[in-house]
Amino acid sequence: MKIEPELCKVEDALGILVGKWKPIILLNLLKEGTQRFSELKRSMPGITQKMLTKQLRELEKEDIIDRVVYPQVPPKVEYSISEYGKSLEPILAAMHEWGMKHTLHKRKKMEQKIQ
Repeated sequence: MKIEPELCKVEDALGILVGKWKPIILLNLLKEGTQRFSELKRSMPGITQKMLTKQLRELEKEDIIDRVVYPQVPPKVEYSISEYGKSLEPILAAMHEWGMKHTLHKRKKMEQKIQ
């Protein structure tokens, strides 16, 4: 694969995925399927309601997730990965794998310094 640095779109991709919570939201939706707001919130104890709302809106704006509002009282809202968003699964899996390898690499470096 030949990548032209001046045409690089990594920054565009990262602009959509970067953030402490977006990858976790996406992995939750990929693994668990459609979820309500409260289910997502419960699966990420450290996130605030305001931050979850913000991250979900940004992902919806980019067509990465779908949001369905059911006309009932109280309102019911469900979130799911869009068909387009499913294309991120191999990218997120590769990033997770690299993150695991990097963590092991750093651990080995620390152990070598201690010895």
